[in-house]
Amino acid sequence: MVGVFRRSLSFPNKALNRPSKPPISHHIRSISLPCRSHPLISQLGDEITELKAWSWNPDNRTSAWLCDGLGRLRDVHDSLHDLLQLPQTRELLSHKREWVEKLLEDFLRFVDVYGIFQSSFLALKEEQLAARVALRRKDDSKIAVYLKSRKKMAKEIAKLVSSIRCVGRPYSFSGSAFVSVADTELTGVIGDVVEVTVLVSMALFNGISMSFGSRKPCWTGLRLTKKTKRDKAEESIKEFQQIGEADMWGLRKKEDEELRMVLNRMQDLERCMADVENGSEKTFRSLIKTRVSLLNTLTQ
Repeated sequence: MVGVFRRSLSFPNKALNRPSKPPISHHIRSISLPCRSHPLISQLGDEITELKAWSWNPDNRTSAWLCDGLGRLRDVHDSLHDLLQLPQTRELLSHKREWVEKLLEDFLRFVDVYGIFQSSFLALKEEQLAARVALRRKDDSKIAVYLKSRKKMAKEIAKLVSSIRCVGRPYSFSGSAFVSVADTELTGVIGDVVEVTVLVSMALFNGISMSFGSRKPCWTGLRLTKKTKRDKAEESIKEFQQIGEADMWGLRKKEDEELRMVLNRMQDLERCMADVENGSEKTFRSLIKTRVSLLNTLTQ
């Protein structure tokens, strides 16, 4: 009886004198849970990292490389679209109306430039088919029209570069408006999406415009800008440079075998153009879908 009595006194007293843990346990939970990234944010971050790695290694600037970048960009926007469907994402962005409106303006610019690119590229494809017929007939006048339209399209696409070069730069993700970890994480990853969209778009527009643009030397005063020539070579797309102006002039003097080689390269170019057009079309649609999702965060 005495032993049992002593045990009943000692253990409860220690438990009662033990420092209370609920405040500590509560404090730990309040720190850890908000810091856990949502799986979609982690996935989006990985896709963005891979896309940046793609842009850093343009060892072989081909149409396949360009289409790969467009496909990766489409995956990024599909993941962002899924992220924007989450109730917690819409709740956070609903309190950042001014920031989302700025984002909508930038995505509208993306949609506009891709729409212009699609129209210009479609017109070039039609000119390309006409040029193939002109090659068979050795019609130099029609080839002259084709080369002129190609240069015109290159200039139009070059203008798109300046239209998107500064997109997203005014963003600030560390301001007083974003006070929580969730705010900073979400706006940060959306800013990264804008950044890689500019990155891939620049590669697309520069690659096409520099491939089809004039090959004449660029002069500043009386000095040739060698750096400009080198930059054009580095940013051009390989298959789009296979047919130069020299290949298209003097058709009547060319042998049949030489003409067949040019025609084969023209057909290869058309296949590459179709792949790029398909990739840019899908990216264009994903940009529209992303913008609609952003717009819904303000209207729902």
